[in-house]
Amino acid sequence: MPPRRILWGVNRPSAFAIEVPAALLDRARRGEHAACEQLYRWFERPVYSLALRMLGDPDAAMDVLQDTLMKVFQKLHGFRGEAPFWGWLRQVAVNECLMRLRSRGREEPFEAEAFEPDLLAHEGLLPPMAADAARLAEALAQLPERTRAVLWLHHVEGYTHEEIAALLGGTPSFSKSQLARGTRRLRALLDLKEATHA
Repeated sequence: MPPRRILWGVNRPSAFAIEVPAALLDRARRGEHAACEQLYRWFERPVYSLALRMLGDPDAAMDVLQDTLMKVFQKLHGFRGEAPFWGWLRQVAVNECLMRLRSRGREEPFEAEAFEPDLLAHEGLLPPMAADAARLAEALAQLPERTRAVLWLHHVEGYTHEEIAALLGGTPSFSKSQLARGTRRLRALLDLKEATHA
């Protein structure tokens, strides 16, 4: 039976939002191979996609996929179920991505940046579905790493600006500015006219 997706986020459900039956988690905790394989199959695409969009490198994304799921399986006995399993797994994947971004040494320190309210007018949604996936992937890859991470975490994974700020060690204003500028830059890269969203 395919997993049931749970609605999450402002704009659309997270690809991670898969309801995992408690019985499957119990079997995986006991080390049952088939249960672990099922969890891997359900979450391999969301983890890989998140890592690829945040890191812009297929090899690094594959490493994040492997490392994330290895950590999850190793620490599964400690998962108490107080929050959805998918949220916990997603957080492990995000942390793995951020760890790699930090280790690249290309990350510039956060600067105190004034929030510009007029940038919110450009925030909008990610470009319309008319932009094909390949063009979008190419355009995302041209954005700075932090900007790409903020865009993906906010628009696709449904993180709030406060949550993104905590993950990246910045402020909510910085997250909002990165989102607005990144969305505007993404639209320019895709040569899209500003759309108004009702």
